[in-house]
Amino acid sequence: MTGTGRIRVGTAGWTDRALAAAGWYPPDVRTPEQRLRYYASRFPLVEVDSTYYSPPAERTVRLWAERTPGDFTFNIKAFSLFTQHPTRPDAFPRDLRPAAREAARGRRHLYLRDAAPALVESMWDRFLSALTPLADSGKLGAILLQFPQWVPRSSDGRRYILECRRRCAPLRVCVEFRNATWMSDGARDETLAFLSEHDLPYVCVDMPQGYPSSVPPVAEATSDLAVVRFHGRSEQWDSREKERRFRYRYSTEELREWVPKLRRLAERAETTHVLMNNCWRDDAQVNAQQLTDLLGVGHGCG
Repeated sequence: MTGTGRIRVGTAGWTDRALAAAGWYPPDVRTPEQRLRYYASRFPLVEVDSTYYSPPAERTVRLWAERTPGDFTFNIKAFSLFTQHPTRPDAFPRDLRPAAREAARGRRHLYLRDAAPALVESMWDRFLSALTPLADSGKLGAILLQFPQWVPRSSDGRRYILECRRRCAPLRVCVEFRNATWMSDGARDETLAFLSEHDLPYVCVDMPQGYPSSVPPVAEATSDLAVVRFHGRSEQWDSREKERRFRYRYSTEELREWVPKLRRLAERAETTHVLMNNCWRDDAQVNAQQLTDLLGVGHGCG
């Protein structure tokens, strides 16, 4: 991976109510279509996080493709069940909810380990099929596999990552860890070598440190796509409330610290995706614009 690649900067989402209330959108931009078109006029990349909570409808995905420029890119966060997160049975499509409720056995959430293989297969098939309009239009970047803190470094973990990669092929995935064992001093090289061997982009993170889900801010490229997600540095990262977890606006100096790291990533990868996930009000959008300016990448390319 040599040369100087493109750097694309964007945010995780464009539809939050708090963002709409913050005044980032002009007063005459009110509808979902207007908001997406306006967002796409400002940034070349977005991460869709709603797909983590419920699988998308193909009609909705088709509208995303139709309402954005030809060079726009969507990264899609994988459905929670696929990454071993607790999933509400009501998050499943209506016809699959009875099977999901039965598998949950009266509990509020269903975990992958308790789901019948046929249910899992159906969910993967529907999730990936719904992304067809983005794939066909060339606007699908990567499917984000964000694994929780209870998925430590292990041979089983590596096998499951490869299983997800196989299921998604030829669509590409990228991998984010929330358990430090993957990136501890003694395991970091092995983890990065594993991802490189299988052409799996590593998701670099800037996030609060000192928590069970904390991973150090290692900037490494393991494929021709590099991905960086900025989660903020809130002192209440362990809160269940989104505002407390993500309410953090980076200072210019904090963003400036990442500029040489991002440029080094761009030297090793063909494309680098930089996503602000400090999604409270317009903090992510403001910081994304500041970082765009610091990098001097304009609307799309470095």
